[in-house]
Amino acid sequence: MHPLSKFRYCPVCSSERFVERNDKSKICRQCGFHYYLNAVAAVAGFIVNANGELLLCKRAKKPQKGTFDLPGGFVDVGETAEEAVKREIKEELNLVPKSLKFLFSVPNEYLYSDFVVRTLDLFFLLEIDDFSVIKCKDDVSDYVFLPLNEIDIDKIGLKSIKIAVEKFKNDFF
Repeated sequence: MHPLSKFRYCPVCSSERFVERNDKSKICRQCGFHYYLNAVAAVAGFIVNANGELLLCKRAKKPQKGTFDLPGGFVDVGETAEEAVKREIKEELNLVPKSLKFLFSVPNEYLYSDFVVRTLDLFFLLEIDDFSVIKCKDDVSDYVFLPLNEIDIDKIGLKSIKIAVEKFKNDFF
């Protein structure tokens, strides 16, 4: 199924002649409008405590409800990736990063409301001074700190997070 199959009508002229051009675009045969499906930016944070344990969150919502995840989410319009990861960490865990460092990115497909959202997930290493204020909110139902060598990748629900945690374990620790 084409990733834009849910978009049947041209957003410019409302024509039904809005057809697939290739895997990432559709074109209107009536007015000529060309729509490209570009990746949506998302962020996630690696948070490691003084014991070298990684903070993993339990997802409170679909998709992959109940599985482990890293804290993070989508970048809002007008927001930098750095602002987004700070906001998401505050919204989900009530934590304020002292500092952050961009690590790497991973392309992903995220199923939301029966629609595949193609994302580019940007991963950051976050330094937190005070874990005493941690509180699960928003998309997080629980959290745990685990030694990197004890993390069961199969308990992580999202594909890009699995890839990222493996890369983090191998390249950064």
